Amino acid sequence: MTGLVLKLGPKERVLINGAVIENGDRRSRLNIVTPNANILRLRDAIHPEEANTPVRRVCFATQLVLTGDAEPDETRLQLLRRIEELSQILTDTDSRRHLTAATDALLGDQFYQCLKSLRALIPREDRIFAAGHR
Repeated sequence: MTGLVLKLGPKERVLINGAVIENGDRRSRLNIVTPNANILRLRDAIHPEEANTPVRRVCFATQLVLTGDAEPDETRLQLLRRIEELSQILTDTDSRRHLTAATDALLGDQFYQCLKSLRALIPREDRIFAAGHR
């Protein structure tokens, strides 16, 4: 079986194609077999006031597609431009790998995978900002 496998903790919530789904009292796995389903773990959601750094802003814009608040076709080019801007700043090999994965996912209409790759850059961005404030 292909697709996305979501492992959910007790009472964890996930947004799938606009519907909020809450897991029961036990851990469970959901196999998402519908291609291009819009999925967002609510524990991973970035709130608008938290979108205050370059990486978080790109993550938030990607998230808007997953929540149905932005059109994929209209948002894709904007996201590609922002990812390119990030690649001018985050030049280390690991960051480049995540940015390439995000770009590839975006070009394949896999917005969840794009968000997942971009979120991996948040700790690095946090370290860069922390070092700059010393």
